[in-house]
Amino acid sequence: MVWAAALATGLAAQTVRAPFVATPPDVVDRMLALAQIRSTDVVYDLGCGDGRIVIAAARTYGARGVGVDIDAARIAEARDNARRAGVEHLVTFRVEDARATDVTEATVVTLYLIAALNAQLRPRLMTQLRPGGRIVSHNFPIGDWEPDRVDVFRSADGQTRTLYLWTIG
Repeated sequence: MVWAAALATGLAAQTVRAPFVATPPDVVDRMLALAQIRSTDVVYDLGCGDGRIVIAAARTYGARGVGVDIDAARIAEARDNARRAGVEHLVTFRVEDARATDVTEATVVTLYLIAALNAQLRPRLMTQLRPGGRIVSHNFPIGDWEPDRVDVFRSADGQTRTLYLWTIG
């Protein structure tokens, strides 16, 4: 109800935040496989939480990564996690609003945000990513943008998950 009121008053774009919900490890692995991560990739995770996606991309594939989150405590946790994983030389984390993040360096962008935030990101993703850039979203589409691939599966915790993949033409 609060969301509907915010949307109706036009405040949603300024106040809506996706809650932190950690992506299970098997879903992280599936997201990275769907994006066909390589060591030459630069993976941006918008709304990175504890950093697990970019850390996994660095640890498993040797890719560089950038995690962005609006919550400073989550960024501190992500930095600690990267140090413990031994990949701090491959990843960086920034306290930043995903809607203002410059993703021109990215070859892959991962998302686990609510649909409204994904839709707000679409123009930036479409104009800043180079041809061949990939976007993988966990459970939430990007407005009416037709994905190139949809992967529906049951994760290790028994939940049905949907991953969406878009490739910039």
